[in-house]
Amino acid sequence: MKKFTLLLSCIDRPGIVATVSSFLHQAGLNILESNQFGDLKTGRFFMRVAFTTADPSSDVKQADLKEEFKEISDQFGMDWKLFDMNVNTPAVIMVSKFDHCLVDLLYRRRIGTLKMDIAAIISNHDTTREIVNRENIPFHHIPVTSDTKQDAEDKTRKIIADTGAELIILARYMQILSTDMANSYPGQIINIHHSFLPSFKGAEPYSQAYHRGVKMIGATAHYVTPNLDEGPIIAQQVVPVRHDMSVEDMIGAGQEIEQSVMAKAIRAHTEHRILLNEGKTVVFD
Repeated sequence: MKKFTLLLSCIDRPGIVATVSSFLHQAGLNILESNQFGDLKTGRFFMRVAFTTADPSSDVKQADLKEEFKEISDQFGMDWKLFDMNVNTPAVIMVSKFDHCLVDLLYRRRIGTLKMDIAAIISNHDTTREIVNRENIPFHHIPVTSDTKQDAEDKTRKIIADTGAELIILARYMQILSTDMANSYPGQIINIHHSFLPSFKGAEPYSQAYHRGVKMIGATAHYVTPNLDEGPIIAQQVVPVRHDMSVEDMIGAGQEIEQSVMAKAIRAHTEHRILLNEGKTVVFD
């Protein structure tokens, strides 16, 4: 059966849920999940509806549903998107030397637990080429220096365009994207930061945490914006720190939760469970 997900946000007012539900019912569609949130501070309403065709033989088309829903979206002034859940999200992964998040994502892709197709891997180092080649995924080595940064980003943009990637994953890609690059893909670049943001931004957060004597370390997955490590947060997780743990121990513990948090954020994004709410996110689990 065909399955779709509708994401929408608008100024909150009575009748939104009833109108959307009636539209789906009249179209012969069956609601599988429905989540709503009204933000009293901003006055905005957020909704995610997953639905399917009630009749397996029905030939409902995404384009037709979009056209029919437009009258409702205009009535309520909605920002909305309709997704075909039978189609995986095409993605590009960017990585540097640390490969633990990349390896985890490749495994999850292989067993089919994430609704994404990895179209290419881009790295500023050549160290992960062999790993990627075993998965039969195109690997692109694009070195980055202060003098070649613009050229490297131009090459990266071409790969994204050529592959049709709709998601860019920074799986411990240890380069700061330019303002122009970050602005070009709003809500499409997910970064894993090896810290429980907003604490310990920038480089070597585990070392910073060690010297502060913290009792918990964490990882944060967030959308990338031009402001370093300040984009809307999607997922976070922490692990306790003992007094006898070294920086190396903390790094090892942190890498495990980096994998988990990265996967959780990508799952939420590719299942279309995230809506942006000013500088924050609404995530319907």
